[in-house]
Amino acid sequence: MSDELNQNTEQQSQNELQDQNKSSEKIKSNISPIAAAFVGLVGGFFLYQFVGGLLTLIVFGFDLDKAPINGLRLMTMAGQILFILLPALVFSKLIYEDVGKIIRLRIPEWTEIILFVVGIGILTPLLQSYLYIQNYYIEVWAKNSESINQLKTFFDSLNELVDKTYGNLLKASTIPELLLVVLVVAVVPAVSEEVMFRGFIQRSFEIKIKAFIAAFLTAVFFSLYHFNPYGLIPLAVLGFYFGFAAYTSKTLLIPILLHFLNNFTAVILYYIIGSEELIKSDVSAKSGEDLGFYSFVTIALSLVFVALIFLIKKYYSQKQVA
Repeated sequence: MSDELNQNTEQQSQNELQDQNKSSEKIKSNISPIAAAFVGLVGGFFLYQFVGGLLTLIVFGFDLDKAPINGLRLMTMAGQILFILLPALVFSKLIYEDVGKIIRLRIPEWTEIILFVVGIGILTPLLQSYLYIQNYYIEVWAKNSESINQLKTFFDSLNELVDKTYGNLLKASTIPELLLVVLVVAVVPAVSEEVMFRGFIQRSFEIKIKAFIAAFLTAVFFSLYHFNPYGLIPLAVLGFYFGFAAYTSKTLLIPILLHFLNNFTAVILYYIIGSEELIKSDVSAKSGEDLGFYSFVTIALSLVFVALIFLIKKYYSQKQVA
């Protein structure tokens, strides 16, 4: 039985590698795909963070606390479209002969959608529990090390800025305002960031390196791009799951949906409950008893999540998505 399982696993890995090689051979590019990926990373980062930031300062001035919140929301949405989504599409068109093989938009079946949505439903509380554990130990280490304490102080100031900005975007007092928040925080980022990261960047990496490594690298850059020090690992794990979904399903529509659901859930819960702990990434377990609870939740959900990943891989090995 063990030998049969090993043979099946080995055969599945060989099939995935053959599929990747066949797919890569058909894609023609004007420059190295690896170089193309870094063009997307550097170009998108510069355009969104610096050009977008400069335009925001020109329009609203340096005191953003006095700027109209809906104006900032619209500027954020415009920045996502103009400096992330549009460059991803332009880079794909200029560098690759067939944009459709880079920005993959196959319509998935309902079974695929359900499997991946269950995954995000497990992963969200799992990563939240992990944050409580991670930050508990960071606080302990900071008390015993001056260098770590200084680093924590810097992270706290950066995290406070991120949480304040994100919290202001999320606050809504009416249904029309809530719909605008959903558009700005959930819909536009899901489409823009997935087309850039899991579309142009990850797909470019996939042409030259193994899909697993391509998804991992893209996830790391995706996490760094968000400037969230305490959320670095959870964002990378989330990004890797999106990358796994994109490569396995051969469509961007699933990671776009997952990204949307992740952000949409935060928006709705924040609107209903109003607790800042729902959006903050510097939450921490308060005691050893809390730590034990969050450790149990993290381990239990991790086991369920890993089992689901195997189920998804088994589904696609039988389905053999073209």
